[in-house]
Amino acid sequence: MSDWPSTRARRVLAALLRIGWTIKRQAGTSHKVLARRGWPDYVFAFHDRTEIGPNMLARIAKHTGLTPDDLR
Repeated sequence: MSDWPSTRARRVLAALLRIGWTIKRQAGTSHKVLARRGWPDYVFAFHDRTEIGPNMLARIAKHTGLTPDDLR
């Protein structure tokens, strides 16, 4: 079983903002470019109500430093 629960994109974005990411710019309602010192920019391309599964959460974590505990 995966450490990652399926989670709404709104909750993932809130967790990223809590761990130090900021929204650098936004195009439309879904594409946000996030920035954090010491990390390359990350494009977060999900609508707020989109359900993000465990595999995609693991990919996001690899690029952002997100952990399962950050979603709690």
